[in-house]
Amino acid sequence: MSTLFEPEVPAATTAAGPRPLVIGIDASLNSLGIAGADWADAIRHPGLAGHARIDYLRREVADRAKAADLVVIEDVARGAKGSSVHQMAGLWWVLTTELYRRGIPFAVANPHHRAIYATGVANPAKDHPQEKRARIAKGMVHTFVVEQLGIWCEGAGRYDMADAAVFAAMGLDWLGYPLVVVPQQQRRALDGVQWPTPTVAVAR
Repeated sequence: MSTLFEPEVPAATTAAGPRPLVIGIDASLNSLGIAGADWADAIRHPGLAGHARIDYLRREVADRAKAADLVVIEDVARGAKGSSVHQMAGLWWVLTTELYRRGIPFAVANPHHRAIYATGVANPAKDHPQEKRARIAKGMVHTFVVEQLGIWCEGAGRYDMADAAVFAAMGLDWLGYPLVVVPQQQRRALDGVQWPTPTVAVAR
């Protein structure tokens, strides 16, 4: 399987047969969001830290994504700061290496792609006070997932679940199996995603 990326690979224009299994992942050390076409969950580690925590998350993701036709995972935050940045980057590489070893194609998207697909704009809360923008934007993405995609995302980790659900929906849309038909203003988010090449099979 090639590991190269082509950001401008076109979406599938037709789809036939059973819907492929696409998994979305919002990689996080404390609450990792993971979702499919009709479910979402947040994986929380049982009081682990360091290598033990990363290995626990790796095993959980590997188990839930083992039959996936495509995984869409959030990219490492380029401008992130703080003591956890090093571990976050490590987690991302551990997860994607696990997918690579298993021969599971994966796409890489960023938070702006997710926001555009869910709301139509990269910064949907820009008109609100700066200190409230992140929370409001997460709420808007959550509303899209619950009301438009019909995926339950409640309780602890609900925003992480919703983020992962959008990634899963984007992958399905790219393969030609959209969960909902979104306006082009939102679907343009697919253009910037690093999709795997060659194009993955639409079903096993």
